[in-house]
Amino acid sequence: MSRIPAAQRFAAKVNPHGPIPLIRGVLGRCHVWTGRPTEKGYGRFSLNGRPVRAHRYAVEQADGCPVPADLDVDHLCRNRLCVRRSHLEAVPHRINVLRSTNHVAARARVTHCPAGHAYDERNTYRAPNGTRKCRACKNAQARARRLATTTPATLERAA
Repeated sequence: MSRIPAAQRFAAKVNPHGPIPLIRGVLGRCHVWTGRPTEKGYGRFSLNGRPVRAHRYAVEQADGCPVPADLDVDHLCRNRLCVRRSHLEAVPHRINVLRSTNHVAARARVTHCPAGHAYDERNTYRAPNGTRKCRACKNAQARARRLATTTPATLERAA
């Protein structure tokens, strides 16, 4: 009894008549993975007894070389079960996260503080918890606190 080649097993679990993506610039229907998904909703494929992500396998087979370990395979169509090569792109993890719609990506896209000051190199600092903070707003708050604690008696002693 001969074993079925991996490429043939993979192709048997792909439905090329998936939905049309709503993302601008992503053409053609999604090729939906019909095999078992992971807990997070990505396609899972068994290769030589080891589980691999179906979308990563699709890119490697189409390109003929492995995707570097430091790159993620991004679904441009935003469909985690899609394995269509034209809907997939190998990118660094940071780019993959920033393309997302989650709260981390939304915050990273913000270019100005709520008061309208730019988050640029000169005006931005990192708080101990890693979040961006506006220097101009921090300085204004410090001035307001100092002014609020200044009393007439304090002013007389200073003079």
